[in-house]
Amino acid sequence: MEISFTKMHGCGNDYVYIDGGKEQIPQKDKPALARKVSDRHFGIGSDGLIFINPVDDPAVDFEMEMYNADGSRSEMCGNGIRCVAKYVYDHRLTNKKQLTIVSAGKNKYINLAVGADDKVTSVKVDMGAPILKAAEVPVSVNADSTSSLPGIPKDAVIDYPISAAGRDWHMTCVSMGNPHAVVFLPDDMDLESFDIEHIGPQFENHEYFPNRTNTEFVKVDDRGNVHMRVWERGTGETLACGTGCCTTTVACILNGHTDATVNVHVLGGIVTCTWDGNSESSVIMEGPATTVFEGVIEID
Repeated sequence: MEISFTKMHGCGNDYVYIDGGKEQIPQKDKPALARKVSDRHFGIGSDGLIFINPVDDPAVDFEMEMYNADGSRSEMCGNGIRCVAKYVYDHRLTNKKQLTIVSAGKNKYINLAVGADDKVTSVKVDMGAPILKAAEVPVSVNADSTSSLPGIPKDAVIDYPISAAGRDWHMTCVSMGNPHAVVFLPDDMDLESFDIEHIGPQFENHEYFPNRTNTEFVKVDDRGNVHMRVWERGTGETLACGTGCCTTTVACILNGHTDATVNVHVLGGIVTCTWDGNSESSVIMEGPATTVFEGVIEID
């Protein structure tokens, strides 16, 4: 069986994209297909697999169905949804420059910037309000009195202690539809040489996180810029993470490190996020989406 695909990335966070309206893959086979195509030695090579599906809902344009490189389902990917938006416009599945895309039951609202060649150059996404209540992230800690910030839930996990990899850290936990723990590195740690391959999995699988977690390790440059490396649940280190950039921005503001707009410098580029500090306000994410190549893969 031959399947057509497109390889795309957002700041180096790369996925294989399949048009679910054309390619009929049985649901039970999708996790194995994700593992196959994601393999960087024997497959196409990617951080995961995303299906772009038609929907029978007049309020929604398309569905994003996302799988991590290990075949597990994921609820949301900020870089991924930007690429989905570029795909459907560039492939003329729509002529709309304002889209609604659903992923894991949550709608995201998207604006496209289009160049002179009528191809999408950048994508702005209303990612919705951050989820800060501990049980909804989810993170299993006793955080009843963690937050005293106005407009922020009392049980928000902000600057909370956690022991991992033989030392103590502090984390701020946020969900953008998927769980994240943001860790600001101490002054004596260098982000470039940080041993994320050893430390990242210990956060991902820590007992505090019933659904595992994505983890962002952050250094603050100034009030508008931070550098971040990310360990993604089910994938490992990636060059970027859109939801991770959003949660990093939220964590920076909650901890008083930055102003409302933050340029998050990741290994693959820059994603800009804005949040006004109110738990009911949306995080707005803007960044590039890039098509790498298209092809056909044979599967058994």
